[in-house]
This record gives sequence, C-alpha cells and structure tokens, in this order.
Amino acid sequence: MKQTLARWFDSDVGYSFRTSPVAMLAGAIAFVCLFCSVFAGWVAPHNPFDLTTLVLSDARLPPAWDALGSRKYLLGTDDQGRDILSALIYGARISLVVGIASVVFSMIIGVSLGLLAGFRGGWIDTFLMRLCDVMLSFPSILVALLIAGVGRAMFPQAHEGLAFGVLIVSITLTGWVQYARTVRGSTMVERNKEYVQAARVTGVAPLRIMVRHVLPNVTGPVLVLATIHVASAIITEATLSFLGVGVPPTSPSLGTLIRVGNDYLFSGEWWITIFPGVMLILIALSVNLLGDWLRDALNPRLR
Repeated sequence: MKQTLARWFDSDVGYSFRTSPVAMLAGAIAFVCLFCSVFAGWVAPHNPFDLTTLVLSDARLPPAWDALGSRKYLLGTDDQGRDILSALIYGARISLVVGIASVVFSMIIGVSLGLLAGFRGGWIDTFLMRLCDVMLSFPSILVALLIAGVGRAMFPQAHEGLAFGVLIVSITLTGWVQYARTVRGSTMVERNKEYVQAARVTGVAPLRIMVRHVLPNVTGPVLVLATIHVASAIITEATLSFLGVGVPPTSPSLGTLIRVGNDYLFSGEWWITIFPGVMLILIALSVNLLGDWLRDALNPRLR
C-alpha cells in the first residue's frame, strides 16, 4: 500500500496534485466529508436516527449551548430537536451513497453501450444514439416523479423502502447517456488503430478486443466524467429530497434539512437551512474542482 502511494505521488498525476493548491484543498475537503460520512457513528455527537435521544424542548435551538448547559449544539437543532451537526454528517452519508451508487450504475450501463455502439457501428450505433437523444429529453427530476408515482401506486406500504431505489434509478436512467456518448467517440477512434487491427487479424474475439484492448484506453475521460457526475448526482438527490420525492422525511438528508429549514427561514431559524446548504456547496464544489484537476492532469497536451 505504501509503495503504491509512493509510486502515485512520484507519477505525473501525483506531481500535478502536489503542485496544485486548489486540488489539494478540494481533496482535503472531500476527504473530510467522506471520512465523517463513513464513520458517522463515531464522529457525530448524536445519532439523529435514535428517537429516544431526541428532546422536543430542544427543537430549533440556535448554534450555542442549551439553557441547562448539558447538551452542546454547535450548529443548532432542527424542528425535531436533532443536532444539525450530526444530521449533516449522516445526511452527507446518504447523499454520497446515492450519488456514488447512481454514478457506478450509470458507468456500467453507459460504458457498455458506448463500447458496443462505437465498436460495432451500423444500426446498433444508430439505435443507441437515438435512444440517448430520447433520454436526454427527460430530466432526472421528471423521471423521479414518474417512478415515485408508479412505486407508490404499486407498493403503497413500502414507500420509504423504495425511496433510495427511486433516487438511484432516476439518476441512473438520465446519467448513463453522457458515458455512452463519451465512450462511443473514443471507441470509434481506437477501433481503427493498429493494435485493434492486429488483434482482429490474429482471430481475437470482438468482445475480448473491446474488454482487454479498447476499454483500458477509453477509461481516462470516463474517470473525469464520473468525478464531475458525482457532484451533479448529489445535487440532484438534494433537489429531489427538497421536492419531497427523495429520501423519507425522517432521514436527515441535506435536501430534507433544507426543505424543513425553508419553512422556518423567515421566522429567524436560519441555521436549519444555511448549514445544510453550505455543506452541499462544499461537497459539490470540492468534487467539481477535483474533476477539473483530473481532466487537466490526464490531458497529455497540457503536460
């Protein structure tokens, strides 16, 4: 592990990371958010899912100590008496899980279809690209509303259990198109190169050529796109939760906290909305900055 990290820091990408203050700052912020969300049970001062620890009299307290001095709410509490700091840590876990899961599924679908369209060509390429055009006309919010309505009608008692599935499926169905188009363009360039022609002449199966030879050479743009797509997926999840079709209302998602705080914003309880909004901005901005750095670091023309 240490040797792998040492080789990475000595590589061109590692050198680009060490000489970029913006990338290092964005990486530090993303690492802190990821670490706190993964180890939320140890990092968070309170457990917002434990209803036995909630005190309704502590609802909507400002960022300070309470009157008795026995509870510390560094960022205040929400309308249910949950600690905002703890809710942000657990909410970041929900946002990251939904964002990363949707990106992984989008990559699997998009890369597979993009490889097939770019390598085979013909009517398969035409059909898949027209399918991409159709999918681009449906925003993820509209798809989520449609899936949520169908899920509620088919499983009225399991709405909360289907909430995370609705989010992941809706973001995946509208996110794979970008991967498919990117991989298709790179595959069309790679399939005419000498190493692919040599593999065909030697009798290598087309599927093996795509997986063993073409795929490793088109993963660079995919990694950059996936990094940026994580930020957009997190924002989409927060938007859907804000509209009420995302995670259950009892889950302290960032979008849910912003929606709850919006009802109390004009009455003076600004911290319920401001802190989740700042957390969402930090996560999305750090991931986007890392994506921009990775794009420049993997571009040979900029070296």
